[in-house]
Amino acid sequence: MVVNLQYIPLEHLRVLEQCRFIGVIKIKTTRVEQHRIKKNNKFFSIIDELCWKSKNMYNYGNYIIRQEFIQTSKEKEEGLRENANWIKYNELFNLCKDSDPYRELGSNVGQATLRKLDKAWNGFFKSIKDYGKNPSKYCGRPKIPKYIDKDKGRYECGLDNHKFKIKNRYIFFCWKPLKVMNDTFMTKIAEDKKLIQLRFVPKNGEYIMEVVYEIDVPDIEDNSDRIASIDLGIDNLMTITTNCGIKPFIINGKPLKSVNQYYNKMIADKQSELKKRYNRDYSNEMRRFTIKRNHKIDDYIQKSTKIVVDFCKENNIDTLVCGYNPGWKQESNMSKKVNQKFVGIPYLSIVQRLAYKCEAEGIIFKTTDESYTSGTSFIDGEQPVKGNYDKSRRVHRGLFVTKEGEKINADVNGSYQIMKKVFPNVFDNGIVGAGSHPLVVNIPL
Repeated sequence: MVVNLQYIPLEHLRVLEQCRFIGVIKIKTTRVEQHRIKKNNKFFSIIDELCWKSKNMYNYGNYIIRQEFIQTSKEKEEGLRENANWIKYNELFNLCKDSDPYRELGSNVGQATLRKLDKAWNGFFKSIKDYGKNPSKYCGRPKIPKYIDKDKGRYECGLDNHKFKIKNRYIFFCWKPLKVMNDTFMTKIAEDKKLIQLRFVPKNGEYIMEVVYEIDVPDIEDNSDRIASIDLGIDNLMTITTNCGIKPFIINGKPLKSVNQYYNKMIADKQSELKKRYNRDYSNEMRRFTIKRNHKIDDYIQKSTKIVVDFCKENNIDTLVCGYNPGWKQESNMSKKVNQKFVGIPYLSIVQRLAYKCEAEGIIFKTTDESYTSGTSFIDGEQPVKGNYDKSRRVHRGLFVTKEGEKINADVNGSYQIMKKVFPNVFDNGIVGAGSHPLVVNIPL
């Protein structure tokens, strides 16, 4: 018996884990392979036309839902707009199936677009209800799904697994508009993998072809004996420590910092010039520069997270803990210069990639609030709580001073304290000798 985690309610997961332990079921999850399609690709115009038609379908369906929602919400009391009527997928499909946008796009892709629209509205209503109970979780009141720009806008175009297949390590399309692309895109996905969906996603004036497929999730034992933890930073992008006496190491973050500094300077200069000469704030040159910068950062994060997970696998680490505070970029109160460096690093992307790579290797992945970890001492056995916090012990050149006057790497100390937040009784074997001089891993950009 095979079960996909994507469709399992949270309250049933405990029962599933018990069944999985005795071998009754096999847990699966999904992965995505991406292919970048630039403007100079000979198939770009075909994909662009499909995503343009998908945008028309999205806007057509969105108009129907918005009109019903706005009309009925006027009849409700102020503050109860979440109780207004909205047209769900089955009814929306019946209203759209004879329309021109639906016929132009085709039934398979048209239904996929309408399902995405239905998901967006469903997410809006869930958010608006949660916002009434927990407004502090949001940066503002959730808004209804907007229309996509009529002329410049494009929307995702998705195909189900009946419209494509993998043969001899190439992607073949069974849908007539895309058959000319057969035997063009090479894939690393094995032919025996179950394919879920293929979609073309517009991004920065280009398209990303995403192939969604299933993989088996390795069995994960629910015990944590060999633990590693990560402290995220700027100059030291990731500081990794363990409870196994292994020498800590640091993923150098200065290359990312350098990319962001150069990008910020160039963008500021270009914006100033555009404002003076043309009274504009953005140009195609700036867009291309932004795309290039984003690709560099994405590549660096991909390589660095792989190094961390490979390290865990080679050293039989069964649990990886990462310090992460959701919303810390919005709430950061650092100086303007430091804040610019901090906000330019996509920490959420780092956490997400660590999570799915750990899952694929059967490693338990946990995140925890990292407050008070930088100003409390792991060596002295202090708990990372406000009462023990003393920022003055973090001295110049990234060193932390213990009660005995011992100087260790401040980020190493923070990483150990992050581990201690999740596992209070973790053993501090070898931290004094190893933590003073951690290894630095440099990744070429």
